[in-house]
Amino acid sequence: MSGTLILVRHAESEGNRDRRFTTSPAVAITEQGRVQAVSAAEKIRRLYRPAHVITSPYTRALQTAEIIARALKLPMAVEHGLREQSYGALAGLPYDAVFTTAGYNPQRVWAWRPPNGESLEDVRERVVPVFERLAAQHHNMEVVVVSHGGVMAAVRAAVAGGWEHAVVPPNTGIFVLRHAEGRLLSLEVPE
Repeated sequence: MSGTLILVRHAESEGNRDRRFTTSPAVAITEQGRVQAVSAAEKIRRLYRPAHVITSPYTRALQTAEIIARALKLPMAVEHGLREQSYGALAGLPYDAVFTTAGYNPQRVWAWRPPNGESLEDVRERVVPVFERLAAQHHNMEVVVVSHGGVMAAVRAAVAGGWEHAVVPPNTGIFVLRHAEGRLLSLEVPE
């Protein structure tokens, strides 16, 4: 009763390109992002045999998932719990704004909460039950799950038992989450 969730970070968004926290869930992927999504679909086709694509509701993830689902001829569903970390008052600001925000500690980035936003620990508490539910619903299957860097870092921390190795993957970076009987067992980065 084991399975695999193939976690994919969305392709390059306008916010990623401009190095700014996005102001809206409606921010789209770039032309470079479209190329990345096609490449991710080809990699998934070579390495896996997924049955479904599940995605965050945010446009950048939806567009990435649509490209992958179309290329692999798979059905797609939206999972609202996979939305990205809220950066609250930092929306629209350059990424570097975190370094001058009160309370930011690069040694404990997972515990830092942007003003009116979520910490990575908040994201972990929100998304781990979603992944456990997806694992229980899709046992004995491979399923593509398109989400966000913060979501993927949070689930990696949960599986590893700590934040030390919880890196944010690059756009269309892939983590492979093995599960059995609804339990998240291991997470690896494919070659």
